[in-house]
Amino acid sequence: MKIGFIGAGNMGGAILKGALSKHFLHSEEVWIYDVSSEVTERWKQDYHVNVAQNNADLVSECDWIVLAVKPIFLADVLAQIRKNLTAEKKLISIAAGWSIEMLKQAIGESNAKLLRVMPNTPALVGEGLLALCEETTLAPNDFRWAQELFGTLGVVQIVPERLMDAVIAVSGSSPAYVFMFIDAMADAAVKLGMPRKMAIQSAAQAVMGAAKMVLETGLHPAELKDQVCSPGGTTIEAVQVLEEEGMKSAVIKAMCACAEKSFKMTSGSSK
Repeated sequence: MKIGFIGAGNMGGAILKGALSKHFLHSEEVWIYDVSSEVTERWKQDYHVNVAQNNADLVSECDWIVLAVKPIFLADVLAQIRKNLTAEKKLISIAAGWSIEMLKQAIGESNAKLLRVMPNTPALVGEGLLALCEETTLAPNDFRWAQELFGTLGVVQIVPERLMDAVIAVSGSSPAYVFMFIDAMADAAVKLGMPRKMAIQSAAQAVMGAAKMVLETGLHPAELKDQVCSPGGTTIEAVQVLEEEGMKSAVIKAMCACAEKSFKMTSGSSK
């Protein structure tokens, strides 16, 4: 088996690193192509993977192809590789805003098999959330293999395509929201006299620990919040301010805006 990665940047690189580090993939069966020769040269030197001359050559060489380019470039990439696609080829797209139907139209009558996946950047550290679209044209055994591949990066969920916009809002884009929260917490700690490095570490550890409590206790986040809020204590003072400033409302509005943008991209509107 040979697998190719068109795009070896943040997300493509995260998938590849995870699979190689877990020995799910081996360097000799991996091919990559990226518009940046620096990126491909680094991968060749550090991981000894094969480098294709262009997208079309990579597709001709490989059985599986991971389309790890930004959504705005995917149409051009698919146009470049269409003539090299056959029914035996299996394409995995991680591009937001590209539905299975859009992918089918873009590859024409090649009958290549398709899978849509929405990963997120915590996959870089093995803590990703990888949503696999259940409306796939992969054979069952190939779909299981894809689940194992993405399982090397974190938690895999199988979701219907109608929920993909919500997936993008709650996991695909959400690391950015969390980074903003950590940054704000660190700024506040610095204002209170804490050194910057210590402030960032403290804020990040608090977020990681809180998230782990949600996952491992099975308790509702609101219940865990209440456990921290002692009567007349310090935490409830902070919670009151966050409620007054509309933190929860702002998060909901932001995620709905994210999902709406994803929907517009999928429907072909960029406005």
